[in-house]
Amino acid sequence: MQTSIFTKIIHGELPSHKVFEDDKTFAFLDIHPIQPGQTLVVPKMQVDRIEDLSEEDYHALMSSVKKVMKRIVEVFGKEYRACVRVEGFIVPHVHVVIIPCRVAEDFMKPPSNDEPDHEALAEMAKKLAF
Repeated sequence: MQTSIFTKIIHGELPSHKVFEDDKTFAFLDIHPIQPGQTLVVPKMQVDRIEDLSEEDYHALMSSVKKVMKRIVEVFGKEYRACVRVEGFIVPHVHVVIIPCRVAEDFMKPPSNDEPDHEALAEMAKKLAF
């Protein structure tokens, strides 16, 4: 399997706006979010499909997802929900997307195609960082 863009981010070969990291997972802001604060949580081990993760890595990933979800609600406020989507079609590396949403329609918006605003992303990462 070819090295994914997420593996390159984890290894520091590409920049990211990190929110959380532990020994098994890495969480960073999506540069093309559908909502500000949209965060990707990935296992450090590159695996294409979530069902192929070991039990230990699956539980570590989902534990990190829950931590990031709680942090998003803490930062954005109780009127927000931390909505979750598991993806894997574009990047062959398991990733759980956490989207801050106030209403269901927030979850359904298309991603931004604008150039990433790295200044705004850095500011958001500071707010969400553990």
